[in-house]
Amino acid sequence: MGNEKLPLFLLSVILCQLGFSSSLPYLCPKNQAIALLEFKKMFTIDPFASRFGECKSNNQKTLSWNTSTDCCLWDGVNCDEKTSHVIELDLSCSQLQGKFSSNSSIFQLSTLERLDLSMNNFSGSQIPPNFGGFMSLRHLDLSNSGFTGQIPSEISNLSKLRFLRIIDYSDGYRLEPHDFQQLLTNLTQLRELILYRVSISSVIPQNFSSYLTTLRLQDTQVHGILPERVFHLQNMSFLDLSQNYQLLVRFPMTKWNGSATLKKLYLQGVNVTKVPEPISTFFGPIRLFNKNWTQLESLDLSSNSLTGPIPSDVSGFQSLKLLLLSSNNLNGTIPSWISSLPSLSYLDLSNNHFTGQIEEFKSEKLFWIDLGKNHLESPIPNSLLNQSSLMFLNLSSNNFSDNLKFSMFSNSRILGTLDLSYNSFSWTNENQDMFNLSQISYFDLRYNMLQGPLPIPPISVEYFFISHNNLSGQISSTICNLDFLRILDLASNSLKGEIPPCLGNISRVEVLDVRNNNLSGTIQTNFSFESPLRSFNSRGNKLEGKIPRSLINCKRLEVLDLGNNELNDTVPMWLGTLPNLMVLSLRSNKLHGPIRTSRTKTLFPQLRIIDLSSNGFNGDLPAYLFENLRGMQKDDGDMKTPRYIGSMYYKDSITIASKGMSLQLIRILSIYTTIDLSSNRFEGNIPSVIGDLNSLIVLNLSHNSLEGNIPTSLGSLSVLESLDLSFNKFGGEIPVQLASLTFIGFLSLSHNHLTGCIPSGSQFATFQSSSFEGNDGLRGFPLSKDCGDTQVPQVMTPSAPDDEEEDSGFEISWEAILMGYGCGLIAGFSIVYIMLSIRKPTWLFRMIEEWGHRIVMRKKKKMARHLRLE
Repeated sequence: MGNEKLPLFLLSVILCQLGFSSSLPYLCPKNQAIALLEFKKMFTIDPFASRFGECKSNNQKTLSWNTSTDCCLWDGVNCDEKTSHVIELDLSCSQLQGKFSSNSSIFQLSTLERLDLSMNNFSGSQIPPNFGGFMSLRHLDLSNSGFTGQIPSEISNLSKLRFLRIIDYSDGYRLEPHDFQQLLTNLTQLRELILYRVSISSVIPQNFSSYLTTLRLQDTQVHGILPERVFHLQNMSFLDLSQNYQLLVRFPMTKWNGSATLKKLYLQGVNVTKVPEPISTFFGPIRLFNKNWTQLESLDLSSNSLTGPIPSDVSGFQSLKLLLLSSNNLNGTIPSWISSLPSLSYLDLSNNHFTGQIEEFKSEKLFWIDLGKNHLESPIPNSLLNQSSLMFLNLSSNNFSDNLKFSMFSNSRILGTLDLSYNSFSWTNENQDMFNLSQISYFDLRYNMLQGPLPIPPISVEYFFISHNNLSGQISSTICNLDFLRILDLASNSLKGEIPPCLGNISRVEVLDVRNNNLSGTIQTNFSFESPLRSFNSRGNKLEGKIPRSLINCKRLEVLDLGNNELNDTVPMWLGTLPNLMVLSLRSNKLHGPIRTSRTKTLFPQLRIIDLSSNGFNGDLPAYLFENLRGMQKDDGDMKTPRYIGSMYYKDSITIASKGMSLQLIRILSIYTTIDLSSNRFEGNIPSVIGDLNSLIVLNLSHNSLEGNIPTSLGSLSVLESLDLSFNKFGGEIPVQLASLTFIGFLSLSHNHLTGCIPSGSQFATFQSSSFEGNDGLRGFPLSKDCGDTQVPQVMTPSAPDDEEEDSGFEISWEAILMGYGCGLIAGFSIVYIMLSIRKPTWLFRMIEEWGHRIVMRKKKKMARHLRLE
């Protein structure tokens, strides 16, 4: 190509010195060159403008655009050989940034046949309707360039269009067609239609191009029933309707027999349903396996609601290379025709209910095998272990019980991922040589029956999981030679001895999990400067001494759990300078002393969980500590986008005290917030500033020596679910503001010196008496002491008798009064008996109270008049 254009290039240089006046046919027309240069001026070059990293290479193509060369020689510009008009403009990944206007000079290029503007940054720009004026256009790609709003209806005017691709990887749906049915109906020459994450939000029209070879409408919110016309497309090779959960796909297989050229079918997330007889139907994949699909290379039906077994009498699919049926409800055994496919390279049957054994594979091209989360049994086929091209093998969460010999993977020289977790694998000491797996990167042996000393994986490993086994002995310092190690999970074994000090020197380690072992001694690990450590968990060991000060070098640290050890140190407030620390648990150690804070405004800025319980801390609770806990307030940015703390490979977990019991959080949501300072020797008042932590879910200050009144500001903790202030010295009344806590499910104020009435409220009415016991001055529900007025009413002389209460001058003696009371008492008991029998005590007590009040007042007035007469 370069040699053909070289003479033209030299000629162009000479002619361009004379201007654009030449009329030679192979020169770029002057008006088109000027239009391109004006288009260039509209945008700046931004190295980060190419979106989402999909560009294999970024070329600043417009930098070559200048008047010294013919425009047909500019990068991204191609001209017709006969007319010299610009017919192709490829500016994909050109790092362009700016607004794309409807007045753009690019629309002067009326002869364009191919236009690619993908992977730039026209953020906030509407797709101009002027695109509908390119009447010769055959190829249009507007993907991932930041366009927003509607796809103009004028696009449907492009009657010669064969390729249309619009993809939007941004958050949410920013693009939608003006009229999707009109768009498809008019584009009768389309071969490839690719709309991904475009909000179509309509049904697929009945009539569209009969030439379609590729139809991709992934995650477009199309709904309704897939038109039967799709099954008549003779040239269809790629069909992707995945992630459209309201789309119904009915498979009349007798109508699809002609699609022998179908190469790939993706229906992930699509609701596959029956159609009425007599049309051939299927529920599940049974009818899908059509003998006539001899050319099919890829079949993806993952993440649907397919049920039942895979049919065993299938003879087609001899060209099948990729088979994905994961995340359905399929059961039964894996049929032998799958393992007999001669060209199979990618097989994913994970997350189903398959049982039985796996048959030997015929294919020698296996590259990716995922059979995890089923009920498959031993043995592992030898043909699977001897695959020289195998890079990914997942057999996790099954019932395999083989005796592992890593020499059986000797032919799998490029195996990068091996997941055997959640099975019953075992091994003998002499069969722990893992160095045959020389390329292994992800190695997962969690939750098996492995015994003996801790094996050292190959030096290539990045993620090593071997927790929840029965490994014993010490952690060898040779593990520090794993230069690529990022995650080391040794939790819940029987390992002993010290934590090797050199672990802190592994330059890439992000997660160090050694919890629930028998490790002892001091933590002598010296974490290097700017260590990438994100999570350090040594809970449940016998570690002694001080908390290593070198943790201050771990600026990325999010989770630190040193709980349930024998550490002896003062409050490590220097940890508050770690900018990303979200979880701090030091519970059940021998830590002591007061909490002394500095006036640093960035103290614990991201902390969500702090657990200092069951130590020997004393002194007052410093208000300034709680003022700095910005991560426990709702206006924090992370609160709006909750996530699990951790990565896709490792999710952190922690044990906390909540609602009066020990609770293990298998995964920690970033919005879960807890303060637990219980079982220490704290004194003084609760700082009212705690009420500003309005995202707090658990607050436990029990078993201390706190005193004073319970601050009313606790009523501002609107999402609080658990509050424990028991076994302190609080006095005064329970703030009525606590009755407004509508989410609170656990409350314990027991064993204090509280007085007065228990507030009434919807949640308070659900608590047992144990929540308030040990407070002699408390009254009201649910305690036995009544909260009503128990004093005898004082006799008051009315200022003037009511006219309606005047009698006829009869004189009433004390005997008469007593007789009246006696009769009233008898009548009252009779009414009580009747009302209790019909189970209406509430109405009864209200009536008696009102009746008694009226009688007493009437007698008082009569007695007063009698005394005045005397």
